[in-house]
Amino acid sequence: MANRRDLIDRFDISTAQAALDFRLYLERARHTPPTYDPVRKTYLAALDHKPLVPSTLNEAFATVLAESNLPLSVALPQPERRADASVVSRLYQAMRNRWAIHIQYTSMTSGADAGQWIVPTHFVSDGEKVHVRAFSFKHEAYRTYLPIRVSTGSSFETRAPSEQFPDDTDWNTRARIWLRPKTGLTPEQAAVVRTEYGFEGELLCVETRKALEFFLDRRWGLDQEDARLERVRTEYDDDLEKTGGRSVTIG
Repeated sequence: MANRRDLIDRFDISTAQAALDFRLYLERARHTPPTYDPVRKTYLAALDHKPLVPSTLNEAFATVLAESNLPLSVALPQPERRADASVVSRLYQAMRNRWAIHIQYTSMTSGADAGQWIVPTHFVSDGEKVHVRAFSFKHEAYRTYLPIRVSTGSSFETRAPSEQFPDDTDWNTRARIWLRPKTGLTPEQAAVVRTEYGFEGELLCVETRKALEFFLDRRWGLDQEDARLERVRTEYDDDLEKTGGRSVTIG
């Protein structure tokens, strides 16, 4: 339920503006209009109410969280990943100019290195961390790096790469991943999973770049023993950005 006072308090607008906004909303909400309750002097949403602008559950939750004076919901704290601004700036400049840049990097598997040349090509977010996609001359392959793990003591020397490095085929390849509820779930559990993940048919298709499949598996929990979803098949459009794509299915 809502009335003009709610708009005034929430958005810090005038009474006249709130009246105008409410009138405009009522004109547009003709399919499921709210009803006015003269006793409580407020509008009540219809049972079949549909918003003018649909939102995801996360967006709706963010709206609820914005009501700081209503302690009805809570979100777990997120780690503050504060990469040094100068490091990000140097990587970005190298990326824009297609330069190779010399960095010192600490890996969680091999530890700190003595330095390596990379050519940054893209920034990537997995929803939690920001990565840098880059070609590594040390490993002779494309890899993803976390800017926060690049040492501020790196030389950051730059040069036009004299060595030839290959096209990033995995980046230029689109992956269509077809999912279904995990085998072994009861029909009721499978139905809930379909609702939870927004299935519109028998299978759910998720698209990403082949280079980012690892992050998708981790983000969606597909690599976990208690995963609720499983892959049915993966289709690849090879060299998508250059040729328009050739579909290949991996069972």
